This record gives sequence, structure tokens and C-alpha cells, in this order.
Amino acid sequence: MLPLIETEITVRRRWINKKDFLDLTALAQAAPGILAVNMAVFTGYKLAGVPGAVCAALGAVLPSFVIILLIALFFHDFRTNPTVERIFKGIRPAVVALIALPVLRLSKAAGVTWKNAWLPAVCALAVWLGHVSPVYVVLAAGAGGWLCCRGKK
Repeated sequence: MLPLIETEITVRRRWINKKDFLDLTALAQAAPGILAVNMAVFTGYKLAGVPGAVCAALGAVLPSFVIILLIALFFHDFRTNPTVERIFKGIRPAVVALIALPVLRLSKAAGVTWKNAWLPAVCALAVWLGHVSPVYVVLAAGAGGWLCCRGKK
């Protein structure tokens, strides 16, 4: 959903620029809750205050809720169907692509280059292979950024 949100609010509607979108993404990830809903709420609030935040939250949640409710009503009968199982296995690579695309786009906006790409790679490996809590990775990266860049403006 993140690529759809990015395209809609930065390219098509031009409500916010790419740098603000990057800041919004970081804020939405730091806040508790679902990323897409947080981004919708923050964007709605930026554009129209509290009423905009409420409308954006409902717009982000209600369609998915209704669709999942309808699927849940009928999925119980089809979950052991071999065709349905194959469909879900086929969807997995598409999900990976939908996650990778905004990562690549946002890395450009965040200033990630080949010189400093090792840092997000090490963080990802620490979480994935080292089983380090993402909370500790974020805190260490924040502390490192503060130590590295304090006094620079």
C-alpha cells in the first residue's frame, strides 16, 4: 500500500513533496499502529486538521475491513482447495516486489548511496540473522546519527 500512497499524494495530487513524504514515513513507522493508517492520518491532518485525519483514517481502514470480512465469510469453505493454495503461493513474490519498490524509491530520497548503503544492509542483517530487536537497531542508529552529526548544520 505504501507505493500507492506515495504515488497518490506526491505525484498525482502533489499534496506533499518527496522529502516531506520521507519524513512522514519515518514518523508513521515510529508511531504505534498500522503504517498505512498512520500515513493517512498524518496526511489528512496536514491537509485538513482533525476532520481530515478522521476521514483519511476511515478511508484507509473501511475498504480493507469490508473486503476481509467478505473473504472471511467464504474462505473457510475454500482454504483447502489446491487451486487457492497455489494462488497464495504465487502471490508471495508480488508482495516482495511491492515492499522492495518503495524501499528503493525512499532510499534515493533519504540520500542512501553506494558509499553508505552498508548501514541499512547491516541493520537488516542484524535484525534478520542476528535476531536483534528492531527497537535496538533504531535506537543505535539514532544515537550514531546524533553522535556523528552533532554540531553540524
